Amino acid sequence: MSNLSIFKIGIGPSSSHTIGPMLAGNEFCKLIEKDISRVARVQTTLFGSLSLTGKGHLTDKAVIWGLNNLIAKDITREIQHHTLDNAMNQGNINLCGIKNIPFTYEKDIIFSNDFLPIHENALRFEAFDTANMLIAQETYYSLGGGFIATEDEMYKKNMQTTNTFPIQFNSAKELLILCETQNKNLAQISYQYELQFHTKEHIRDYCYEIWQVMQEAYHNGCHPHDLNLPGKLHLHRRAKGLYERLHPTTDPFGILDFISLYAIAVAEENAAGGKVVTAPTNGACAVIPAVMLYLKHHTIGFNDEMAIDFLLTAMCIGALYKKNASISGAEAGCQAEIGAASSMAAAALATCLGANANVACNAAEIAMEHHLGLTCDPVGGLVQIPCIERNAFGAIKAISAVRLAMARKSIPVVTLDEVIVTMYQTGKDMNRKYKETALGGLAKTLANIC
Repeated sequence: MSNLSIFKIGIGPSSSHTIGPMLAGNEFCKLIEKDISRVARVQTTLFGSLSLTGKGHLTDKAVIWGLNNLIAKDITREIQHHTLDNAMNQGNINLCGIKNIPFTYEKDIIFSNDFLPIHENALRFEAFDTANMLIAQETYYSLGGGFIATEDEMYKKNMQTTNTFPIQFNSAKELLILCETQNKNLAQISYQYELQFHTKEHIRDYCYEIWQVMQEAYHNGCHPHDLNLPGKLHLHRRAKGLYERLHPTTDPFGILDFISLYAIAVAEENAAGGKVVTAPTNGACAVIPAVMLYLKHHTIGFNDEMAIDFLLTAMCIGALYKKNASISGAEAGCQAEIGAASSMAAAALATCLGANANVACNAAEIAMEHHLGLTCDPVGGLVQIPCIERNAFGAIKAISAVRLAMARKSIPVVTLDEVIVTMYQTGKDMNRKYKETALGGLAKTLANIC
């Protein structure tokens, strides 16, 4: 399976709570399209984290967009607003983009307090005819990063599958063996792996488009239309002011201000529902572009080819987290989002600075090690506090991890595989209220301001 999809172009504020449910709506449209003439109503039930923080993450709106068969990558603000007006004020949705059916928000989107056993993020679609008889039903799980799976697919995921591709790796240990035997770095092995699924032109074009959208998100975050973010916090956007105030300086700590600007601009654009890249999630979408912008603006020799190497490296590390642990805050806390993004960025930065695979994986391990236990406690269920600033810290930690790894002369004691397993177990041990439910941590402490 290709790792390119670790990076997806979509809209904010959440890959698991916005893009995932929207994609689930698209998939349900495919399921019922053959029977659409019989469908008179569709009811959606949100479970677990999708229910508890869904309104702040626009999950309810994402469901409407998905059932209208709108695609996350292509949707514009104008289309978003028109579709929501049609549903909320006119009382209908254009199901599958084919047939208008009645829609009543209070009756057709149900927020359940239940958690389904397979995963913390779940939603169920049910299609009914004019006699209120069930035509079709499907439950989807939003796994983080815009990835979804049906119940059957979740069970199959846990079954052993045989991969027959010449280049394959399921762990950092296997990845390092490949790099050693073929005398390649992480970017080169990742590229060889992707050539098993795509042409070199497609790989390059895909990565280049991802990099372009990341830069656009930064630009848009520095030049926003609205100075406050949407939602009940009325949070003032800071990137515009930072962008206007920052200038080259001899202050040795000045670089931190620029890295923070890069991260805050992208994270604010995500929080505003703008176009961003899941990297590997929307909640952590600013870590990787911030580190890439650091490379672009504050080092020598950065170019588009290096950007592609950066993304190729990051995606192969991200795939290890997705395969062996989680990239979902609802499943394993913010360590699975900001921590994974910082780890991916660290490996990629080290590789672009000339580090071999062992050093790059050590940088990835260090970055995650110092995010272990990080909770996901969004205030008001919004991807704003503490999410925006956490992206800045994730980027800074990634750069620090690279400095530590590249200066190291001793053999690391902890491996990347070990820290990935530890992160996942830590997430499983974490109290549910600290995993994207807005029932604990800052979300609980500051509940009175919401």
